[in-house]
Amino acid sequence: MNTAPQENQTDPSRRSSSEELNREIDQKTRQNLQDYRNKLSNEKVSERIEELDKEWDIDRTLIANASTLSLTGVILGATVDKKWFMVPGVVTSFLLWHAIQGWCPPLPVFRKLGYRTRKEIDTEKYALKALRGDFSGLETPGNRAEEGKIDQALEAAKK
Repeated sequence: MNTAPQENQTDPSRRSSSEELNREIDQKTRQNLQDYRNKLSNEKVSERIEELDKEWDIDRTLIANASTLSLTGVILGATVDKKWFMVPGVVTSFLLWHAIQGWCPPLPVFRKLGYRTRKEIDTEKYALKALRGDFSGLETPGNRAEEGKIDQALEAAKK
């Protein structure tokens, strides 16, 4: 799956991630689709779609991380030393930075750990649905390779 430049421009987390990292994540998605295409049973695909519905995206992960650190800083500031009140200030400024520019210091770490954007997760989910045959009009000619079906499903899921 090629990383489309327009897609990176509209997705702040992808735009803020390296092209190499975006390619790795895209390749993992493609591999997941290939694996499920090879053992395409409606039950297995449905289980994978349920997993994708529960998968934490990068924004949810960053918010949970920021909330945990901020709450810890407030508790420690109130009980141990007032200097701990700096932690929520720094963490919330990083969160604001992420909201405005799509980047913050923990983003590359979480992306490297494999956290995907909601759009990346949804792309895999809808491509699986397309491969399963949930959408009409996506049939490929009988002589088209399986690889073509995956490319077509991925493109349809991005729309």
